[in-house]
Amino acid sequence: MLAAKGTKIGFIGTGVMGSSMAKQLLNGGYEVHIYTRTKAKAEALLELGMIWHHTPGELAGQCDAVMSIVGYPRDVEQLYLGEGGIVESSKPGTYLIDMTTSSPKLAKRIHEAAASKGLYALDAPVSGGDVGARNASLSIMVGGDQEAFTAVEPLLKKMGTNIVLQGGPGAGQHTKMVNQIAIASNMVGVCEALVYAKHAGLDLNSVLKSIESGAAGSWSLSNLAPRIIAGNFNPGFYVKHFIKDMGIALEAADEMGIELAGLALAKGLYEKIAAAGLADNGTHALYKAWD
Repeated sequence: MLAAKGTKIGFIGTGVMGSSMAKQLLNGGYEVHIYTRTKAKAEALLELGMIWHHTPGELAGQCDAVMSIVGYPRDVEQLYLGEGGIVESSKPGTYLIDMTTSSPKLAKRIHEAAASKGLYALDAPVSGGDVGARNASLSIMVGGDQEAFTAVEPLLKKMGTNIVLQGGPGAGQHTKMVNQIAIASNMVGVCEALVYAKHAGLDLNSVLKSIESGAAGSWSLSNLAPRIIAGNFNPGFYVKHFIKDMGIALEAADEMGIELAGLALAKGLYEKIAAAGLADNGTHALYKAWD
């Protein structure tokens, strides 16, 4: 079990969510090592006491566990399986925890490559956005071996409150796809509801007060609808990354021989706003598809 005292944690991906997640680990007593492409981007975290490395491989070679939350499956593949990457550079017994929303098939490949070198790999994507990362209240969906999960659970508990081992390698990613499928159609509903209310001449805040605690209630309605009403489309989770997630889910669904019409519709709407220059906005910017 990875107790805080004397344990070195590597963290790669200090963006909107990752920086808060790394801070939770540091505040939990762990020695946190980070990698960023340029050191200047990490200055605020270094001032808190984190340790910067020039390459992911250099970081991996010095840590007891390596965690990552990056952009796309291609980034994950290069980071873990590329020349000089994490699998190649980690010392035997290291725990590798990828928290990126990525491909279930890739998660299985990383697990196999890690196991061949005496490493323990887990896929552990998260849900809860920037708010969940700041409040250490993320939902963490884990795929991998029970023994490895038990060992890293203290780390995960520093960042989340709902942590479930869903099954073997890739199960965490499949569960995250379930999460994204539910969110995608729900976000369409949230945006259409607000568009309807606006055109009906209703006060949007008053409408929200009436519906968010009833049958229409959802995390997106309570947390993102107020941002829409305020005209704040800053990202808690990027449009471009959500499009990536929906693509992974649709690909997996096709492999399983199932049709997800609602997800396909949502992806098309998100691609529309991305093409209009909103790819770096938050997912709630979908509202602008009707604006």
